[in-house]
Amino acid sequence: MTQTLKTKVLIIGAGTGGYVAGIRCGQLGLDTVLVDGGDGLGGTCLNVGCIPSKAIIHAAGKFETVSKAAGDGTLGITASEPAIDLSKTIAWKDGIVKKLNAGVGALLKKSKVKVIKGWATFSDAKTCVVKTDDGDIRITAEHVILATGSEPVELPFLPFGGDVISSTEALSLSAVPNKRVVVGGGYIGLELGIAYRKLGAQVAIVEMADRILPLYDKALTDPVMKWLETHGVELHLGARAGGFGDGKLNVTTRDGEPLQLDADKVLVTVGRRPRTKGWGLENMGVAMAGPFVKTDSRCATSMKNVWAVGDLTGEPMLAHKGSRQGEIVAEIIAGKDRVFDPVTVAAVCFTEPEIVSAGLGPQDVEGRDDVITAVFPLAAIGRALAIEAGEDGGFVRVLASKSDHRLLGVQAVGQHVAELSNSFAQMLEMGAVLEDVAGTIHVHPTLGEAFHEASLRALGHAIHI
Repeated sequence: MTQTLKTKVLIIGAGTGGYVAGIRCGQLGLDTVLVDGGDGLGGTCLNVGCIPSKAIIHAAGKFETVSKAAGDGTLGITASEPAIDLSKTIAWKDGIVKKLNAGVGALLKKSKVKVIKGWATFSDAKTCVVKTDDGDIRITAEHVILATGSEPVELPFLPFGGDVISSTEALSLSAVPNKRVVVGGGYIGLELGIAYRKLGAQVAIVEMADRILPLYDKALTDPVMKWLETHGVELHLGARAGGFGDGKLNVTTRDGEPLQLDADKVLVTVGRRPRTKGWGLENMGVAMAGPFVKTDSRCATSMKNVWAVGDLTGEPMLAHKGSRQGEIVAEIIAGKDRVFDPVTVAAVCFTEPEIVSAGLGPQDVEGRDDVITAVFPLAAIGRALAIEAGEDGGFVRVLASKSDHRLLGVQAVGQHVAELSNSFAQMLEMGAVLEDVAGTIHVHPTLGEAFHEASLRALGHAIHI
């Protein structure tokens, strides 16, 4: 027997866009139902993406630190050769995910959001049937927020299964593979490839482009390249992966030569695509923009009172973008005047070293003579040297308008620079000029001083260089 439910707001997807939209709807007094049919409360980010991957990266960094202390030691510290029980590391990671899952559930409950676990299928724009363990529920809503997220892209000649894995499986291995090949030199593949290299695996990376992280400029990626080369990561750039069998991945090199790479596990990270199949999107009458749902500045689709947030709406496919969109849609439904029009959505790669990019980069202003660019090396920052973060070629770079000194973009590469990302985004969002950054007293000793000095350098009077 099918139950029937009517609600003011129906949210499909419990990821960072959907659950934040649900909490905000509840805070605003809107009758809200959230249908979770994917990875669990928190979505990809919390369960099989951002959070668990950073936990593994953190554990790998700890293991590397102890490894450096073995033998002759480091910083005057010596230790015995370390060992890792990856199953225990994974159990620790799973504990973090479980705790955060419970936290999201508690927040939704506090906001009086009704959560239904099951897969929704739409028959029209405002009606769906959710299949749950307790039977079907037919839901009709005045407003629908689509937040179905994204999923890993599968290569037809390297289908997921067995020893060919996506990032999801890479975060739940019971042992460190002896030899791992990563197909795809973007941020997901590099983050996990570097982590497993630190844990002791032999790692090879196969990337079709001529360099890693092709969306970032070469100056930002060079320190990462240096780390990979120094730590024995095998790089095959301009190469194409083929089929996998008998523990060997077929590769065609840049020169067109065939090559076989030994691999216990092949991690395929060639991108993510919006999750648009299997839930009746085609029955909702919404316009598409290529593979994504088309939205305007209010996150509204072409169908009245149907909204879309997060990865479903296009690049950048970042959790914090989806969360902000979720907040905005909830407030619009509640009658507030809101638009999604950020100056920047900062991005971070948790590679070794880390990369941050906010606003315009050199590739965006190429050929323009009205832009000031200034770079300040982390090697000139005391805090960076004290935590061994200044010797990898790291830097902070600012781009600003020559005419009025308005900040146009800020980038950084170096250990721990991810923590600078919010400062970069905040200054850009507030329309800061170089003098605003230069006139802000930055705490000493911190890495943030490099942002201050880069701005001073753009003005022609850096102090510590």
